[in-house]
Amino acid sequence: MEDCKKASNLNSIDLSSPDIPTSVSLLKQACMDCGFFYVTNHGISEEFMDQLFTQSKNFFHLPLEEKMKLLRNEKHRGYTPFLDELLDPANQLQGDQKEGFYIGIELPEDDPEAHRTFYGPNLWPDSDILPGWRQTMEKYHQQAMEVVKKTARLIALALDLDANFFEQPEMLGKPIAVLRLLHYPGQVSEPAKGIYGAGAHSDYGLITLLATDGVSGLQICKDKDAKPRVWEDVEPLKGAFVVNLGDMLERWSNGIFRSTLHRVLGNGQERYSIPYFVEPSHDCVVECLPTCQSRENPPKFPRVKCEAYLLQRYKDTHADLSTYNKA
Repeated sequence: MEDCKKASNLNSIDLSSPDIPTSVSLLKQACMDCGFFYVTNHGISEEFMDQLFTQSKNFFHLPLEEKMKLLRNEKHRGYTPFLDELLDPANQLQGDQKEGFYIGIELPEDDPEAHRTFYGPNLWPDSDILPGWRQTMEKYHQQAMEVVKKTARLIALALDLDANFFEQPEMLGKPIAVLRLLHYPGQVSEPAKGIYGAGAHSDYGLITLLATDGVSGLQICKDKDAKPRVWEDVEPLKGAFVVNLGDMLERWSNGIFRSTLHRVLGNGQERYSIPYFVEPSHDCVVECLPTCQSRENPPKFPRVKCEAYLLQRYKDTHADLSTYNKA
């Protein structure tokens, strides 16, 4: 049983504003309310974002056999076919009605860090088939990380920490950052029948930077325990990113900041989106921040190592790769 829907009124944070206290105040309010907000004047040009979406579409328009040559590997790089991901098994009849492509931080095989679970070489389409594709994705990886760092400084201040707190080597100094291209082909979701573009979930890590093509579909539920759940539409804002907090930041903040359930409902329109998921380093131990606990509010979550936590979350939501070998 669920109730829909109304439009969500999210705070908008201007990353170029010199008025830091106001930005921090707006961000803190958003993080405590639902963990979703817009960022504007982020420094990435609209022309480049158009190019990024064009290249994303170019990949998804390839024949399926070409895309399957780049099927995701054990390091979660590459193509994820339709129905591969099941984000809400309790309510979904089948996997998500979307296809995707994972691009992580690129490290050559001979780099001593390349063996780490979420590092290593990416899978890339042949440059003869998609010229300039890799260069566009690598450029966006770098530019998106700069937007994340600007946002993380405001988050640190909102948590009464030093502005550079999240830039320590064990956090964003050696981050796990995953760019994901997504394509929803235009089916109509039917929640009553368990059919969704993307099932209800919260993100796993620190923060997610989401670019969309302007087609609606994203919804948030501020209270996952409400019966019925109330879902609110998050409308695209031209030139802005939607930012949302992940579960690790909720754990760090002792539940003061929210990692909120969200989902995507298809409305019959084709939709492209590009989330950029940012987590701390493999070895980072996520535990309650000193500024977020007291005698009256002791730590609510056990400490957890980032690598182990992410591995389990990916395992829980993706199809076993061996099923594709059999197919």
